[in-house]
Amino acid sequence: MATTTAAALQDPLGAFRQMSMNQRFTWLAGLAVLIALVVVTLMWTSRLDYQVLYTNLSERDGGAVIGELQKLNVPYRITGGGAVIEVPSAQVYATRMKLAAGGLPKGAGVGFEVLDKEPMGTSQFVERINYQRALEGSLGRTIESLSAVESATVHLAIPKPSVFLSESEKPSGSVLLKLYPGRVLSGAQVAGIVHLVASAVAGLSDQGVSVVDQDGNLLTAGPKADSGIQPEQLAYRNTVEQQYRKQIEALLAPLVGRDGVRVAVSADIDFAKTESSSVVYGQGHLLSQQQQSTSSNGSASLPAGVPGALTNQPPGGVTAPFTVGSASAPLTPEQFAQITPSLKTLAPTAASSSATNNYDLDKTVSHTQMPVGMVKRLSVSVLVNDQAKAGKAAPISAAQLAQMKQLVENAIGFDTKRGDTVSVVNMPFTAAQTEAEKALPVWRQPWIWDGVRQAVPYVIALILGLMAYRAMRRAATGGGRRPKGGAAEPTSASADGAPTGGEPGSTGPGAGFERATAGMPGALAPDTVHLSNTLETDAAISRELVKQDPRRAAQVVKEWLSDGQ
Repeated sequence: MATTTAAALQDPLGAFRQMSMNQRFTWLAGLAVLIALVVVTLMWTSRLDYQVLYTNLSERDGGAVIGELQKLNVPYRITGGGAVIEVPSAQVYATRMKLAAGGLPKGAGVGFEVLDKEPMGTSQFVERINYQRALEGSLGRTIESLSAVESATVHLAIPKPSVFLSESEKPSGSVLLKLYPGRVLSGAQVAGIVHLVASAVAGLSDQGVSVVDQDGNLLTAGPKADSGIQPEQLAYRNTVEQQYRKQIEALLAPLVGRDGVRVAVSADIDFAKTESSSVVYGQGHLLSQQQQSTSSNGSASLPAGVPGALTNQPPGGVTAPFTVGSASAPLTPEQFAQITPSLKTLAPTAASSSATNNYDLDKTVSHTQMPVGMVKRLSVSVLVNDQAKAGKAAPISAAQLAQMKQLVENAIGFDTKRGDTVSVVNMPFTAAQTEAEKALPVWRQPWIWDGVRQAVPYVIALILGLMAYRAMRRAATGGGRRPKGGAAEPTSASADGAPTGGEPGSTGPGAGFERATAGMPGALAPDTVHLSNTLETDAAISRELVKQDPRRAAQVVKEWLSDGQ
């Protein structure tokens, strides 16, 4: 091996000529790979390391930045489809500072930094306009952080505050979005943008924000939301109906088959928000009690009479006679003195009483808020196909239909108070559709295509693996071919001890000649064949061999042609 290597180094062109086609191809491929590695290494070590200077610049700002870089003689390159400007990593920060000194990039919109340079004596009107500009620019930058949004422009209409409630106006806003090609915003993302803008402005509601894309498509419902049902409500209703439908189909499929039942559900959803409050007072108990009473009889001198000046004068003497029994018999002074004590006892008695009772009452306060989206009423219709019995389609009995109806009512939570209705009907389906489904050939059956789709990746992986294994095996055997007889190639040694004949490294017509003439009757010795170096000697030996066995000579030529391919 050392001698062969030294000879190859001394005469590389001769060694290359002695190689077979496969060995030449392998040697050239390795040389090409080595040259490619050297070139890539040189390019890698000599190239500049670029880093990002600015990204997502507007076209105006991008052109201004590139023009300034050309003036500063700073190398740059544009990547990312024109959205990224890169410069050498050693000049990134210095270039940014130079561009910032020149006011670049200006940006698509201003933010709250506009308020950092408010001059002295700025009027209130200018301050309000600058604040609105800063708010709009800041909201635009925030919306642009979404992956699908290329640029965003926000306009706010903020009315001047008024001290009169009747003259106050609500603010409104609009958003113009420029989306990246091939990207769209989902309903949840649009709702998030609307809520973001509404939350940033005092008094602004979600209904007062409109979102439009670059094609002029209105992405929000806007004022039309007050005239009917919201799209979210329709989606919620469809979800509820689909859930009930799946439950019923899964329940009846084991009985009548998946293709033997059709279900339709109509749900009446209450989207009204209801709140109620109630206060209940129970039977109270006595907390405190206070009583007061006064009384007086006729012996006490009680004030009487009409208030005024006449009441203060003493009354005159009594002149009217008192009579007892009859008017003709007046009382004598002695009789009047006897009955005076009795008259005093008959005088009226004055009495008064008062009582104060304090009670503590029981109080119950309840606040009830009804959930939004409650099911007010359900209407379910179930259509069942006829069942096959003894090879013929037969209708389902009334008892079975009643049992199916009971199962459906239990599945949906049937409630007669809210007016739910369930109808289960047995009718034969269209025969043409059923026969068409059964008449599908085997190769069009869904399960066949499912299996094919699952098996294709494995088949491709198996083919690639076999091809790689075959290539590796051919590379390991040196690309040689065995004789058609299948016998092992004989090996012989040259004068210097190098193997010949069956050695995979043996090349040239001589090697094929030795393999073809091995075992031929009357053939020359392998050493003689190997040591023949002149063209005349080889020609003489070939003529002699052709004379001895022409058939074998034809086989030798055929082997040469096979080795040359």
